[in-house]
Amino acid sequence: MLFVDQGGEFARRGAVLNGGPLLSHFYEDAKTMYECFHRGLRESKNGPCLGSRKPKQPYEWLSYSEVIERAENLGSAFLHKGHSKDGDPYIGIFSQNRPEWTISELACYTYSLISVPLYDTLGTEAISYILDKTSISTVVCDVPEKAKLLLDCVSGRQHSVKTLILVENFDTDLVSRAQQCGIDIISLRDAEVNKPLKNFKKNFRNIASNISAFIYPTCPISPQDAHISYLPLAHMFERVVQGVILMHGARIGYFQGDIRILMDDLMTLKPTVFPVVPRLLNRMFDRARSPLKRRILEFAFRRKENEIKSGIMRRDSVWDKIVFKKVQASVGGHVRLMITGAAPVSAPVLTFLRAALGCHFYEGYGQTECTAGSTITLPGDWTAGHVGAPLPCNDIKLVDVGEMNYYAAKGEGEVCVRGPNVFKGYLKDPEKTKEALGEDGWVHTGDIGRWLPNGTLKIVDRKKHIFKLAQGEYIAPEKIENIYIRSEAVVQAFVHGDSLQACLVAIIVPDPDFLPGWAKKRGIEGSYEELCKNKEVKKAILEDIVKLGKESGLKSFEQVKDIALHTEMFSIQNGLLTPTLKTKRADLRNCFRNLIDELYSNTQM
Repeated sequence: MLFVDQGGEFARRGAVLNGGPLLSHFYEDAKTMYECFHRGLRESKNGPCLGSRKPKQPYEWLSYSEVIERAENLGSAFLHKGHSKDGDPYIGIFSQNRPEWTISELACYTYSLISVPLYDTLGTEAISYILDKTSISTVVCDVPEKAKLLLDCVSGRQHSVKTLILVENFDTDLVSRAQQCGIDIISLRDAEVNKPLKNFKKNFRNIASNISAFIYPTCPISPQDAHISYLPLAHMFERVVQGVILMHGARIGYFQGDIRILMDDLMTLKPTVFPVVPRLLNRMFDRARSPLKRRILEFAFRRKENEIKSGIMRRDSVWDKIVFKKVQASVGGHVRLMITGAAPVSAPVLTFLRAALGCHFYEGYGQTECTAGSTITLPGDWTAGHVGAPLPCNDIKLVDVGEMNYYAAKGEGEVCVRGPNVFKGYLKDPEKTKEALGEDGWVHTGDIGRWLPNGTLKIVDRKKHIFKLAQGEYIAPEKIENIYIRSEAVVQAFVHGDSLQACLVAIIVPDPDFLPGWAKKRGIEGSYEELCKNKEVKKAILEDIVKLGKESGLKSFEQVKDIALHTEMFSIQNGLLTPTLKTKRADLRNCFRNLIDELYSNTQM
């Protein structure tokens, strides 16, 4: 870890740079996203690039040259519709993960246009906001249902949309309805007949910088690698991973669109690169450690854990062949590189899965304002409980947060990031931009970090969602929630408090797979719904999470005083999670307002 003087303040920079400048690119022939993709064409020798499959069928592949040709033709269609870098640069993409998503984005890179993802799960209000903010005139949609949703957003009001380009077939009724809104609908196949226009400036250096930074510390990618694309492409994490894959001429296979049959896609594709989010890791951990398997798994895990602590990562030990083979087979059997981010992962979960899967398993930290990543764990350091060192594309410093008693002089404070991967600002929102970036270009993340003795960063708290209780104590609810969901009986938690109340309460979603067995050990039986209504079950869960809180060092005022059990998972579909699987706290408060009021009434009795 290197210390860098930043005007009297000391930031930290990754030691892999050996004192050199921050990384803007890794390869001389790949300084922009357009160049990154063309490098992949050369590296793969025009090998398979993007693949998709129909139910119970093998993957069908487009070659690198076919993808480039389609992207250039589609980009040319955008230009013929009046789009340009300096006038009407925004192209909407309203689609699930599929080859056409990536082709549409590459079309934007080719002609220096800007892709704007739209989320169907956010509802018409959010879609309308994005359309109005960017004045989008062209949107690429995958299915007619999304086109209909867009028409719902613009019907009966002024709007900027002029053209919808559909991937799937559509009927004349949809065309007629669109015409009533002043919108043309054309097929993607028709849009791609335009001949490409040459000599346009290629850019998007923010993304290229972040992609290049991931290459430095992780294991190398080759054209023989395959990546499974299922995390939302509207999220930068997945797009950066795809950039790394495509830069090296490897393949991307898309899931069928149904997360419930993801395992079938994994078995068919047999990916070598598998990015994951913590919620999926928790599920894998819980299923692998079912009560019937737990003893033998823990015995085998202890043996492999010693190797991990020594920096050894492998999957050819006797324990892999006897015990962990099924866990590895559940993700296709060929995964050699995994990366997780987007939310904290508990140390027991990460360490167990590193042992069980026997692959290079990295944990990163970042946010969209930094393109995706800002730190990553390093090869050979497979200890859990931190998010690694700064990526070579950015510096990191900690700044004081006095109201929470965190001070940079003690190696603690709000995490701030600066480098070529950091964004330039929020679109048409100078006030919010100034708040996030200030005048010095450091983006304030809202996360509280602590430097560990080995130079890695540990995220210990959250500033953005803190609130005060009636006595004036500051509460960081996400920290508490991440502790409580370590309980075997708990799959989701929402901790609530406000300045008019003296204590915290929580809405708990018990794990439907584990609750019956967990309750039976305590002499309580019944269906999942019956158990969630049982006072003894509620009492047992409350005792368990409070115990975990004590073990994790929570202060008494950080512990909840009462809980309510809820049977329905927080999800994107019910509007309680964002597309990146983060909790929507305001919506959760509104959804459970009556239940929260009831909990506070109980605590005052």
